[in-house]
Amino acid sequence: MKLFRIVQDKNRTTDLSGIGAFRWGGRWNSKGTYMLYSSETSSLAYLENLVHFDKQDMPPQLHIVELAASDHAPIYTLPEGEYNKNWMKLSLLENQRQGDQWMREKKYLGIWVRSAINTTEYNCLLNPLFPGYNSLIKIVSVKEIIVDQRLG
Repeated sequence: MKLFRIVQDKNRTTDLSGIGAFRWGGRWNSKGTYMLYSSETSSLAYLENLVHFDKQDMPPQLHIVELAASDHAPIYTLPEGEYNKNWMKLSLLENQRQGDQWMREKKYLGIWVRSAINTTEYNCLLNPLFPGYNSLIKIVSVKEIIVDQRLG
């Protein structure tokens, strides 16, 4: 299965450790929990990143990292009824608690969750601490893209 990530720094294109989420937290994890955010399409990964930049902070280029997850890896899709009531709100502690628990349990390589930006598409929350993670996730390609200034 294909997954996509966007990173700013070329040096981070090979980092699948989830250290960024560990350091800063995110919608689905609190600081101190390893998680690697990825998307089902490169366009969604791009969009998920662009919402975090102000026009003056927009980087001139980004890197799209295509990943391949083993077809045999356990990846769970969060059913519609299991989303928290206000899951789309930023900094919702309940989302972070739920994501932290998923990562601690190590039952799944990843969890499919709807994107809060485009709810018709999905992000995959990968667990870098899942047993065998490094053999189940591989980097397929890395492509630099110039950020279209109209997006800022």
